[in-house]
Amino acid sequence: MVSFKEAINTYVSAKDGNRPHLIADAFRPDAELSMELKTDSISFPGSAIGADGIAKVLVSQFAQQYENVYTFCIGVPPHDQPSFDCVWLVCMTEKSTAAARVGFGRYRWHYDAVARKISGLCITIEQMHTLPSDMSPQILSWARGLPYPWCPPDLPARTAPLLAPIQRIVDELQRLADSEAVEPDTRRSFTQN
Repeated sequence: MVSFKEAINTYVSAKDGNRPHLIADAFRPDAELSMELKTDSISFPGSAIGADGIAKVLVSQFAQQYENVYTFCIGVPPHDQPSFDCVWLVCMTEKSTAAARVGFGRYRWHYDAVARKISGLCITIEQMHTLPSDMSPQILSWARGLPYPWCPPDLPARTAPLLAPIQRIVDELQRLADSEAVEPDTRRSFTQN
């Protein structure tokens, strides 16, 4: 039996480690993915249906372009409630250029307690920044030192390298995490079948 937290952990392991076969352990066969991009600096399809479709979009195709991926769910993991929202942070490098990518956004998860798998995921990408390849070692070292995959909200900002672009990113991430913690969620809920 897989808990909600374990299902999310499995998704992160699948995506970050280029392990598409793990997606079926985390998602129902008919699970739905939707994507909302608030930046033009990365592209994804707007949706995918089924564990196979999700594995293709979020793991196989993603891994063709990116490596050294660290995805952090910011905050406290869920219990087995039916839905859960959290802020995320990602640090990675581009395969073709070794440039660093640092971004953040929101996850909205829906969990089927009977199947013990994720039934839906909405990913919002708030910001995604490309930074010079000479910054990659410091950024990856910082990412490697953070608790993975669940990270306390204040830790990225407290431990970030003293690079101006990263400081701006973690300040924005902190604001987003703080707003998620104090504001009730009034966004449209994910459609459930």
